[in-house]
Amino acid sequence: MSTVLPSPLAGQLNPVPRLLLGPGPGDMHPRVIAAMTTPLLGHLDPQFLLIMAETQEMLRAVFQTRNELTLPISATGSGGMEACLVNLIEPGERVVICTAGYFGDRMVEMARRCGAEVHVEQERWGQTFAADRIRQILQRTRPKLLGIVNAETSTGAWQDISELGPLCREFDTLLLVDCVTSLGCTPVNVDAWQIDAAFSCSQKGLSCPPGLAPMTVGPRAMEAIRRRKTPVRSWYLDLTALHSYWGAERVYHHTAPITMVYALREGLRLVLEEGLDARFARHQRNARALQAGLQALGLRTLADEHCQLPQLHAVVLPEGVNDVQGRKRLLEEFGIEVGGGLGEYKGRVWRIGLMGYNSRPSCVFQVLAALEKVLNDCGFKCSPGSGVAAAEAVYASS
Repeated sequence: MSTVLPSPLAGQLNPVPRLLLGPGPGDMHPRVIAAMTTPLLGHLDPQFLLIMAETQEMLRAVFQTRNELTLPISATGSGGMEACLVNLIEPGERVVICTAGYFGDRMVEMARRCGAEVHVEQERWGQTFAADRIRQILQRTRPKLLGIVNAETSTGAWQDISELGPLCREFDTLLLVDCVTSLGCTPVNVDAWQIDAAFSCSQKGLSCPPGLAPMTVGPRAMEAIRRRKTPVRSWYLDLTALHSYWGAERVYHHTAPITMVYALREGLRLVLEEGLDARFARHQRNARALQAGLQALGLRTLADEHCQLPQLHAVVLPEGVNDVQGRKRLLEEFGIEVGGGLGEYKGRVWRIGLMGYNSRPSCVFQVLAALEKVLNDCGFKCSPGSGVAAAEAVYASS
């Protein structure tokens, strides 16, 4: 029997290279790419079990925790979000979700699908929640769980969570934190901040491909899972079963994405070789340069200055600049990808990411020069070279 082949037969992959300066994925570090060429092992091979243990230990160091249940879920960051919610929430339980952007809204939707009684606390996009307001919310609602986004990818806003762990303990509430855009870019100190559960992704601050969701679950959250009266609604995301595979028992659960684990292991090695403080300082330095350049071009960001993330900037488009056409020109003429807006800001912002490996001066200079050309051609006049010059001044002074 002859094999039917597509006509013409698809050729070998050879995409045009891009500089990925959107909200993720970002460019992979060359060492991560090299790690992914390592030959496959079986998912229960003793060598791979050792690699799993090494990856978990490094992940604990990056999350700054000693939580036993710290592992990468075989899913994207949204899978990490769902894994936490489906394990921690039972039908009818009261939860509070604080939302000031697209991904807070996503957490609300997932919690509702878990059957929770969801109390939604909203803030304007680009804003954050004060600790005093959260205290009042917890005092009024007494929820089992408080969910909040640490780094809102849709707005570029940074939510301070350092005081929320002790606050949640006052009201016997679990604290769940979305660290998808913060891990590896800005501090995430799980133990010191008394975070009960946190999740992230592999393709942003860790400079790996998308496909894994690092997460960590503390003792209070584990106790809540053990006390469940109903089974976890997702078999695949049931943390008790996953713990049996990633824990000391190594009981088969699913075929782990071996090559992705290789990538994550190398990404974590890079973070720890650089050092967390040095890495956070690098992101801050490059953000200051980008911000100075954007201001020189006459642009502003959606997030307020006091809560602007260093790794993700939602730049408000000037009047008359077409979102789709402008991003298309950045991509086709300069090979630079930036992200469009989400939700109510679709068509109104460009999201520029300087995450992990891409938080470096060459990326800052390239995107500022490209923005100047595209904006000028769209009728928004920028002083020639002003953005790059402002960024250069920041680097010179630091």
